[in-house]
Amino acid sequence: MSDSKKAVYGGQAVVEGVMFGGKYHYVTAIRRKDRSIDYFHMPRKENPSLKKIPFLRGIIAIIEASANGAKHLNFSTDRYDVDPKDDEKLKNQESSKFVMYLGVATVGVISFLFGKFALTLIPIFLAELTRPIFSSDIAQVLMEGFFKLMLLLCYIYFVSMTPLIKRVFQYHGAEHKVINTFESGTELTVENVQAHSRLHYRCGSSFILFTVIVGVFVYMAVPTSPLWLRILDRLLLIPVVLGIAFEVLQFTNKLRNIPVLKYLGFPGLWLQLLTTKEPDDDQVEVAICSFKELLRREKESGLSFGEEEIV
Repeated sequence: MSDSKKAVYGGQAVVEGVMFGGKYHYVTAIRRKDRSIDYFHMPRKENPSLKKIPFLRGIIAIIEASANGAKHLNFSTDRYDVDPKDDEKLKNQESSKFVMYLGVATVGVISFLFGKFALTLIPIFLAELTRPIFSSDIAQVLMEGFFKLMLLLCYIYFVSMTPLIKRVFQYHGAEHKVINTFESGTELTVENVQAHSRLHYRCGSSFILFTVIVGVFVYMAVPTSPLWLRILDRLLLIPVVLGIAFEVLQFTNKLRNIPVLKYLGFPGLWLQLLTTKEPDDDQVEVAICSFKELLRREKESGLSFGEEEIV
């Protein structure tokens, strides 16, 4: 199948596993305590009309990814260290599944928004501290972008040092390797997958970095003083920055095979050197199982060509 006609899939690393999403389904596979592989499936509810509108579709995709990702993350954290013999106890706790999933999805979206607000507001105050030295609007915007980038890199670096997050980042690498293998048309075996890169142009890590870069250019259009107006502008412009960053992400993905232009996506790939780690064969096996289960369900539903996803 040619690249132009191949369905596009996205995914997310979870605790001891990987989630993949397609046109009709989301599937997560995790490694259980007894070394077996367990699955979690959710049908996908699409809103095709909204996802065709440039800039708005990015915001919809981010909210959707945050909400659905939280549900799959909840599944993995509940079960990965539980012996399958004790699954009955878990079933007894799932009597109000709808309420639980709604709550987890809400928390996922709120967590994303809180993180975005923090990454937006803290750099403002740090940049304001440098105003006696860098007083112009352009200098202030550049300092704000610098502090935002430093906060992002430091946060990722320090959380990646914890054993749990390091393993999640390994599964993130396994997820990318599987997607790259599939997109290359190569058979999904552990050996083939391990031979592919753990980096991908369409990664959510790249998206986060692009929000920082895009923000610098967008904020050039508004004043940096007084402080209250600067804060208000930044908050009101969050949807604008997210929407543009999503389009930039998709644009660099389309250019990844074009000489010279492919380098536009390199900043995002460099950030992925922090957010992904090389997986071991067991982790790759879990990622392959998750993706194959998704393909099976997609085929049963009448596979169509999906929208662009954040990987």
